[in-house]
Amino acid sequence: MEQVIRIRKHVPSGTIILQRTEKRNALSRWMMLQLKQAFRDLHQEKRVRAVILTGSGQAFCSGIDLQEVQESGRQQDATQQWHEDAVQYQELLETMLLFPKPIIAAVNGPAVGAGAGLVLASDIVVATPEAQFGLPEPRRGLVAGLVAPLLAYRIAAGPAANLLLTARLVTSEEAFRWNIYHELTASDTIWARAHQLAETCAQSAAESLQLTKRMLNETMGEQLATHLSAGAAASATAQTTDAAREGVDAFIEKREPNWP
Repeated sequence: MEQVIRIRKHVPSGTIILQRTEKRNALSRWMMLQLKQAFRDLHQEKRVRAVILTGSGQAFCSGIDLQEVQESGRQQDATQQWHEDAVQYQELLETMLLFPKPIIAAVNGPAVGAGAGLVLASDIVVATPEAQFGLPEPRRGLVAGLVAPLLAYRIAAGPAANLLLTARLVTSEEAFRWNIYHELTASDTIWARAHQLAETCAQSAAESLQLTKRMLNETMGEQLATHLSAGAAASATAQTTDAAREGVDAFIEKREPNWP
């Protein structure tokens, strides 16, 4: 199968590039498998002290591959497949949260749906002015069950409810004001800035950074794993509904949904 992830090493950083440009880097099952493997590979690279995650082309990540969701709905074991998909995405987010090195998201374009989750599972976020952010799942008849707990954990429940229930895309400036994006930089300097941040992280002891991440994501965020599991169940259940079928079909057919 094609390689949809590319890895570059510029010590002290390692860069993971999402590379499905024609699909705006939508997360397929194969891409999620490759992403987890990329993190495992960079975990073993002692000279890599921080990992940069970015997208190719004009998008960071447009979310879950809805064509796969639609095709699953035609199979006899659709419910089982949707459950497995939710668990696979949950495992990817948990891989990032438990990863012992800082993850720096270099958000080079829109980060939507599951792509927004990749941003929220990162530790440091630098973005371009073109980097919109949003959770449009309800407009597809779906639920952002796995991203919602991360969003509330990062920015608090009130702003999270605003984004989740309006299902709107916000500009990079608004995402910055809500502290989803930590700083903004020009498109042609985003990787260089992320690499500078990796160099700053590399000035600290690796063990100290690992313990700090553990404190943040396992101690202060002790309920996060439970909430992610509940979110996975909600996401999988939503995919079984008539609303999801109509919403996904409408998106792929480029029309307005006719909600049941």
